[in-house]
Amino acid sequence: MRIAARAVLEEFLRSWTLHNKLEHNQLGYAGQSAEVEKTYMYHGGDALYELKGIPGVWHEECLAPEEVKPR
Repeated sequence: MRIAARAVLEEFLRSWTLHNKLEHNQLGYAGQSAEVEKTYMYHGGDALYELKGIPGVWHEECLAPEEVKPR
């Protein structure tokens, strides 16, 4: 997975008002690639992720699949 761009994370931080809010220290990981360590489903249906070596809980909206480069 790739963590979304900083602008996307900042907007999510500003606008998300429900469970598992993004923390300010997570903004520093924008654009980084990470392996999913654990996946959770919040009772409202939101997918949440823990990433290997990167702190915090991540909402699906803050992540994107890693781009596969053509050979």
